[in-house]
Order: sequence, then C-alpha cells, then structure tokens
Amino acid sequence: MLKKKNAKAKPKAKKKVVKKAVRAAKKPLRKPVKKAVKKSVKKGSRSKRAPLDASLEKIGEVTHYFPHVKAAAVKIMKSNLKIGDVIRVKGHTTDFTENVTSIQLDRSPIDVGVKGDEIGLMVKTRVRRGDDVYKIV
Repeated sequence: MLKKKNAKAKPKAKKKVVKKAVRAAKKPLRKPVKKAVKKSVKKGSRSKRAPLDASLEKIGEVTHYFPHVKAAAVKIMKSNLKIGDVIRVKGHTTDFTENVTSIQLDRSPIDVGVKGDEIGLMVKTRVRRGDDVYKIV
C-alpha cells in the first residue's frame, strides 16, 4: 500500500506545477509606464494672453457677465473707450471682434469710458471673468 500512495502523490504534484505554468502564461504582460517629460519654455517667449496683432491695444479686463441682458462689466485700465470703437475680447475660450454700440456707467448711458471706470458693455456672445478687452487701433 505504501507504494500506491507514493505513486499517486507524484502525479498530483506534477499537475500543480503544470497549472501554475498555464496561469502564468495567461496573465497579460504589463506595458512599461512612460514618465512625463517637462517641456522647456524659452526665455522671452510670448505669454498666453499677449496680443496677437500689433494693432491691438489692451484697454481692460472683464470683471462680470450678465447673461439675461448679454452685457459685460469691464474695468478700463488704460486709454479710453467710446461708442463706435472696435474691440476684441480674447480669453481662454472666448475670441471675437465687435463694434461698441452701448456703454453704461452706474446704469446710465455714457459716450466715453475713461481709465479707472468699470463700465457695462453690450456683447454679442458670452464672456468670462478675466477675459482681456483690446481696442483695435
């Protein structure tokens, strides 16, 4: 009887080894992970919000947008803005050009907005806080 038990024990051991080899073969191989490479920025390169054309002069920045009346609150930081001027609003997702048709200061219409004023402008599309306002010269 001892011989039969020993004979049966050896085939079982071989089956376990074969099963382990089959499992190892079925496992998917892992792809090597690529490390992120930093892109170098050249000194003196343009920033993301720099004017794209020499005829543009940055005059202000959007501080708020009123969707019901399609108006933007703009803080004028430089120069003047009057009715009839052509402006360009440029931001992360915004980029359009239009004529100034209406300017308001404290809910009353004005003809010219000067440096330091926070004016209301009628705009044709949505603008976002932080968008730059350029005057086309």
